[in-house]
Amino acid sequence: MRPSGRQAGQMRPIVIETGFSRHAEGSALIRIGNTEVLCTASVENRVPPFLRGKGSGWVTAEYGMLPRATHARGNREAAKGKQSGRTQEIQRLIGRSLRAVTDLKAMGELCITLDCDVLNADGGTRCASITGAWVALRLAFGKLVANRVLQRMPLSGQVAAVSCGLTSAGAVLDLDYAEDSTALADTNFVLSADHRIVEIQATAEGTPFAEDAFNTLFTLARQGAGELFTAQLNAIHTAEQPTT
Repeated sequence: MRPSGRQAGQMRPIVIETGFSRHAEGSALIRIGNTEVLCTASVENRVPPFLRGKGSGWVTAEYGMLPRATHARGNREAAKGKQSGRTQEIQRLIGRSLRAVTDLKAMGELCITLDCDVLNADGGTRCASITGAWVALRLAFGKLVANRVLQRMPLSGQVAAVSCGLTSAGAVLDLDYAEDSTALADTNFVLSADHRIVEIQATAEGTPFAEDAFNTLFTLARQGAGELFTAQLNAIHTAEQPTT
């Protein structure tokens, strides 16, 4: 039995609330169980120096946790004067994941920054960030197309991420903190809605695990990602419904 009482292939409840940040071009507050991440998309009429004059846009990401997102207060990284290696690794992962489904040439010379701020952490914050950031990015692009800044939607598809792991209960989907902190193996799957792989992070915490176990985790990840893709589309549909 899992600590949460869930079945092996059961996701935590998924809620995506759009328009949470009233000033951002796109925003989504994503809740997966007790993990909550605010994702905002900000559009700027500039690109990094290496892209200037090349007619290409850029999508990047920043990630951070509020001090009491975890059980004990964590110091703000700004107070330390530098980001941790974990923070840098996660925000690069988010950026790569979003660029994988973005036609940068169709953006023109625009830059969109996805800020992913963890309000409450209970496992899977990087996965929730990627999933929520896609919604925020899609809403921002929708606004740019509606305002005729862009001629067409630059997104080529959906991307979402989900964690899986090997625990004392066997292979399970969508780890919460209690499972993540004791897992025998921890994996994060970043997948596209057209059944392609963007990135897989898989680590044995002690004893190496077998290929068959990985395949079981991958099957669970595809199942969980399907639920996330549906939640993303439902959030977009609700946000873009015409007002009466």
